[in-house]
Amino acid sequence: MTASSTFGLSSEARNLQWLLSNLVDEVPGLLSVAVVSSDGLLLLSSDPGQNVGPAAPSVRQDGPKGSSADLATIVSGLASLTEGAAKLMDGGGVKQTMIAMESGSLFVMSISDGSLLGVHGSPDCDMSVVAYHMALFVGRAGHVLTPELRSELRKSLESAL
Repeated sequence: MTASSTFGLSSEARNLQWLLSNLVDEVPGLLSVAVVSSDGLLLLSSDPGQNVGPAAPSVRQDGPKGSSADLATIVSGLASLTEGAAKLMDGGGVKQTMIAMESGSLFVMSISDGSLLGVHGSPDCDMSVVAYHMALFVGRAGHVLTPELRSELRKSLESAL
């Protein structure tokens, strides 16, 4: 997506980009953030090459292998595994998944219609702060992430590649 094509996005798409940018800017220790559709496709990310223009989220170089596509794949697979586990355990829907690793953390939270928010955090990030800000993002983004907006975001990412 070029800077000029950013202006062609709907106000809802620009607002969602702004929300993602705020999440990345306000929470220390975030390495990569991705919004993923229910079918595992990347819709929005904090990677520098994915969102270009004035409403683009801040540049972060360190994601899983530096790629938001990798984070989207991981988030989608993890969500599928946790949903399967929840069904086997009669636990209801999965609201949030958190993995603490030696060199970082991974958080996945449901947004709406199966869409997901995935966050890769540094080892020293405050997990409660990350979870809180993710919940704020989900609360603000959930009602605007319509099928039409998801389609618009997919098309804008495809045109950027």
